[in-house]
Amino acid sequence: MTPRNTHQIRHAKVLSRAAVLVGAGLLVGLTGCQSDIGGQRPAAKPRPSSAPHGYVEGAEESSEQQSRLVLADARTGTVGVLDLTTEDITPVNVTPSRRTGGVRGLRTDGRFAYLRTDDATYAVDSGTWTVDHGDHVHYYRAPIRPVGPVGGPGTAQVHSDQTVTAVSSVKGDTRLFDRKKLEEGTVPRGRSLSDAGAVAGAVVPYAEHLLVASAGAGRDTVEVRSRDGAPVAALDEPCASARGEAVTRRGVVFGCADGALLVSEDKGTFSATKIPYGRAVGAGERAVDFRHRAGSTTLAAKAGDDAVWVLDVTDRTWTRIGTGPVVAANTPGEGGPLLVLGEDGVLSAYDIAAKKRTARTDLLTKGTASAVVEVDISRAYVNDADARKVYEIDYNDGLRLARTFPVGFAPTHMVETGR
Repeated sequence: MTPRNTHQIRHAKVLSRAAVLVGAGLLVGLTGCQSDIGGQRPAAKPRPSSAPHGYVEGAEESSEQQSRLVLADARTGTVGVLDLTTEDITPVNVTPSRRTGGVRGLRTDGRFAYLRTDDATYAVDSGTWTVDHGDHVHYYRAPIRPVGPVGGPGTAQVHSDQTVTAVSSVKGDTRLFDRKKLEEGTVPRGRSLSDAGAVAGAVVPYAEHLLVASAGAGRDTVEVRSRDGAPVAALDEPCASARGEAVTRRGVVFGCADGALLVSEDKGTFSATKIPYGRAVGAGERAVDFRHRAGSTTLAAKAGDDAVWVLDVTDRTWTRIGTGPVVAANTPGEGGPLLVLGEDGVLSAYDIAAKKRTARTDLLTKGTASAVVEVDISRAYVNDADARKVYEIDYNDGLRLARTFPVGFAPTHMVETGR
């Protein structure tokens, strides 16, 4: 067991595997934080029986992030959740028939994993999440459980905040779900978001509104809408052929044909800033699949077949790094390296400012197209479907292999939760 793992166990009450498997019927209700406001009467002191600050019924609060990996086999539909603290793997039966068919895609909003199959898109509660209040953070652990179908087989994007989950299909349809109901273990009916004839891209809940990327009919814009879908504003800065998005501390990033559009909010006012590439970029070189560590403002995305874009949202700059044939890329940001998995199975670390490789390790026997690189505050994770393993990498120590997890099935798809 690594020092990191021991440190986590020492600071957190770890759920037993049995407790993880007994999760049906758990009610998870997020309580708001309270603070005194200048000029107002201080809030009354809580009674001894009152819930403490940050209390969530049915969940344990921890002093450190509680990460889990949701894994899925594309061929068999097997789904499992790997707890990186206990090293336990919990099988998840996504459907009542215990069969999902093949899993075609996997996404996460930080807590829930969304598995796209030939029949539908299913939500799985990974039982671990982070609540960021700006000046402090809460980390939670709870049982793992399937929730149910939230969309059809053509789901393209899923984005959430604390109250709304937006599930968008490849056809441009979006349904909005009550996040609290999902946390309670049920799938609400959901509401359809009408786009008034526009072809919608991603719908991102942000700052108590919805950001809707629209395209076509001269409407290459990002619109601000209310929670009910009513138009609030159309941002002046256009975003041609919007594709790809990421939520950061600085705002929401949308990929555009000529760069990125950063949408931010201040005291109820939304603004958009274009971050251009600064050079001509063909459609095949565009950044369309942004990857980053949760909370970071540095994003990575493939730039065609043999390079990677790094977008520094804070400095409003793009950096293109030639890497050779690339399967996946990610970065922890804030001075950390760019991590690139090549088609040859080699994982490399690059100094972003110098655009130079600083470390490499032979990791996979071959870089399968399904492999991804997930990054958290101190480790990276790479799935190896052929070997039926997941590798934990210490990217601050020359890409040292910290742990290897045999998972018993082919982890074709992988996402990290708890963020």
